[in-house]
Amino acid sequence: MTRLAQTPDLTDFQTEVLATVRAFVDKEIIPNAQELEHSDTYPQEIVDQMREMGLFGLMIPTEYGGLGESLLTYALCVEELARGWMSVSGVINTHFIVAYMIARHGTEAQKQYYLPRMATGETRGAFSMSEPELGSDVAAIRTRARTDGAGGYTIDGQKMWLTNGGSSTLVAALVRTDEGAERKHDNLTTFLVEKPAGFGTVDPGLTIPGKIDKMGYKGIDTTELVFDGYRTSADTILGGAPGQGFRQMMDGVEVGRVNVAARACGVAIRAFELAARYAQQRSTFGKPIAQHQAISFQLAEMATKVEAAHLMMVNAARLKDSGDRNDVAAGMAKYLASEYCAEVTQQSFRIHGGYGYSKEYEIERLMREAPFLLIGEGTSEIQKTIISKGILRSYGI
Repeated sequence: MTRLAQTPDLTDFQTEVLATVRAFVDKEIIPNAQELEHSDTYPQEIVDQMREMGLFGLMIPTEYGGLGESLLTYALCVEELARGWMSVSGVINTHFIVAYMIARHGTEAQKQYYLPRMATGETRGAFSMSEPELGSDVAAIRTRARTDGAGGYTIDGQKMWLTNGGSSTLVAALVRTDEGAERKHDNLTTFLVEKPAGFGTVDPGLTIPGKIDKMGYKGIDTTELVFDGYRTSADTILGGAPGQGFRQMMDGVEVGRVNVAARACGVAIRAFELAARYAQQRSTFGKPIAQHQAISFQLAEMATKVEAAHLMMVNAARLKDSGDRNDVAAGMAKYLASEYCAEVTQQSFRIHGGYGYSKEYEIERLMREAPFLLIGEGTSEIQKTIISKGILRSYGI
């Protein structure tokens, strides 16, 4: 049998890109991840190398300076990056959600203005839907943009859980506008907010208070975003027309859910690699513990979970690339991959025994990273809601 998580029918270019990313992960990320993660240091040198490799423009169309690759190529690269350190994959996740939304829903002027700079990594994207006490109830968004009737808007409110909030220079923010629509979802609008990188009051009426201290997912900045009389113009509305924000964001979230599934696959692969290596090095009762049935059966379970999650992630990415509806497939992939990642990581932790509890061993970091994937881009319970609604459309009576 070949190694786990292999993907059939890739092009030569995809195979070459993945080989390059894997070599980069082995050489530059894995040897440095522990120190950077434990010190909660932003991986600037790694990010700079990712820019040079063209990874920030991977999915951006070639006419706007990107490589024009598929969601599948991107997801497989994310899987490799997360195998090295999940935070590094997070650096490009929200960036690509925003770039995808602009490429898919933006005006031609917006595409020409933003995408070439996003392709080089000069402009870095962040994605903002959530608010304090909002949870998954997107229709209850309270941050509001009020028009002055002359093409200008004033935004007030507080957004929460912005990955890359401080390091980004472009935020796609979902806020409430008054379109007079009966459905709450139709009164939501996406604004493209340009800002300097950094913390504090970064623009008049716009504040990034600081980094949120997290259990895991270190190195990358997660922040709030506070609007207080922030002034912007109508031409910063994604697509040029208000009231389309919910549909635009949900389209972007489907990409994000494939991304989270890919990250979960990457973390699970690394957890399995560590367990397989340790189980063959550590001996008890005169033989490597991998030869004890209790351990070998765990490795078999872990390998099966890694393989199943990878296949579902690849299927969801290919469906999105084909133009077919993939909300159920993305929800299933995100749900299964994140749950299996948590299980595989804990099994690896148990195989390591007491050493797994030591910060000297990589599995300790993975144990703190895996829980994020259970809640990122919607909890498992949200995914179950999406899945059940989707399948009942086909099996309803």
